[in-house]
Amino acid sequence: MNIGIVCYPTFGGSGVVATELGKALAQKGHSIHFITTNWPIRLDHFTENVTYHEVNVLDYPVFEFPPYESALASKMVDVARFQHLDLLHVHYAIPHASSAIMAREILRKAYQIYVPILTTLHGTDITLVGKDQSFNPVVRYSIGESDGVSAVSDFLRQATIDTFQTDCEIRVIPNFIDLNRFKQTNKSHFKQILAPNGEKVIIHTSNFRKVKRIEDVIFVFKKVLEKIPTKLLMVGDGPERAKAEDLCRQMDLCDDIRFLGKQQSVEELLAISDLFLMPSGTESFGLAALEAMACSLPVISSDTGGLPELNVSGETGFLLPVGDVEGMAAAALQLLLDENLLAIFSKNAEKRAQKFSLEEIVPLYENYYVEILKNSVSKHPINHSSF
Repeated sequence: MNIGIVCYPTFGGSGVVATELGKALAQKGHSIHFITTNWPIRLDHFTENVTYHEVNVLDYPVFEFPPYESALASKMVDVARFQHLDLLHVHYAIPHASSAIMAREILRKAYQIYVPILTTLHGTDITLVGKDQSFNPVVRYSIGESDGVSAVSDFLRQATIDTFQTDCEIRVIPNFIDLNRFKQTNKSHFKQILAPNGEKVIIHTSNFRKVKRIEDVIFVFKKVLEKIPTKLLMVGDGPERAKAEDLCRQMDLCDDIRFLGKQQSVEELLAISDLFLMPSGTESFGLAALEAMACSLPVISSDTGGLPELNVSGETGFLLPVGDVEGMAAAALQLLLDENLLAIFSKNAEKRAQKFSLEEIVPLYENYYVEILKNSVSKHPINHSSF
C-alpha cells in the first residue's frame, strides 16, 4: 500500500507513535510518505520505502497566524495525486483531520480521486483542546467524516464519545513499543557516572507541560531522598522546566537532580534507572511509561486516563490518585528498599510491555487499512487505489 502519514514531527507521543508506525510499515514493504512541517524526530536514519514531504507554510505579512491548515491540505493533495496514495493516516485531530477532509474533497471533486482517511486520536486533541468551544464543532465534524477512527486506549475512546456525542465507530488500537530498541541492557559504566556512590535512580520523561505535574515529581523525589540516597533524572523540555529548576534550587536539591533536556537515545537513560515516575494529571495512554516498562522499570503513576490499562497496580508498579505525593513516595520506597520486590516488579513490567510490542500492534493497523480500503472501493468507485 501507498500510505500518507501526517503528524506533529516532535518528541510528543503522537509524533513518536506515527513515526515508529511508518518505519515499521515500511519494513514490511509498504510505501510510506510522511507529510509534516519538519523531519520527524524518530526518523533518525535513511529507511527504505520512506519518503518525506515538507509542508511549507507561507510567511506573509497579511497573515498574523500562518495558514498551516491550508498549506497542509494542499500538500496532501499534491502527494496523493502524484504518489498515488491509497490512504491518508492522520495523527491528532487538530488540525490534521480537518485538513485531510479538505484535501480528500478537493481530490474527489477536482480530480475524481477518492483517498480515504484514518484519523488516530491521541489525547489532548480530545480531552483538552477538543473540548474548547472554539474547536468542538470542527473536531466533531472531522471525526464523523473520517473513513476510519482509532483511539489509543479505551479511556480515550469513551472520552471522545462522551465529549462529542458521536455514534461513529472508534477502533481501539493501543500504542506500541519496539522491543529491539527498548529493552533491558547493561549500562553500569554509564550509571556509575550519574550515581557514583551506588544511589538508586528515579527517572521522569515528558514534554514538561502542566498536565505532567512536574512539581509533584520533585516533591515525591524529595521524600524518597530523605530515606535513601537517590538521584533523579529529568528528561525532556517544555514550558514547566524553568519553574521546576527554580523549585530544585529553592529546595536545595540541585546536587541530586539532573535536568538532561531532550534526548534522542532515552533508552540508554532508562537502562541505568531503577524506577519510573509519572504523576500526570491525565494520560490517554502513557507511551513514556511503556518505554520504561520495556526497559524493566516499574512505574509509579497516577491512576488517571488510560494508565490503568497499561500499569497494573501491585504487579508492574503502583497506581495512586492524582496529587498523592505521600502515596507515590511510599510506593517508591517500598520498591527501592526491597531488592527482591524490585526485581519481581521489574520482570513483571518487562513482561507486560511485550503485550504492546510492535509485532503485536502494527498488524492491527494494517488490518484496519484493508477494511477501510474495502469499504472505500465499494462506496466510491472513483477510488484510484491499487488495492
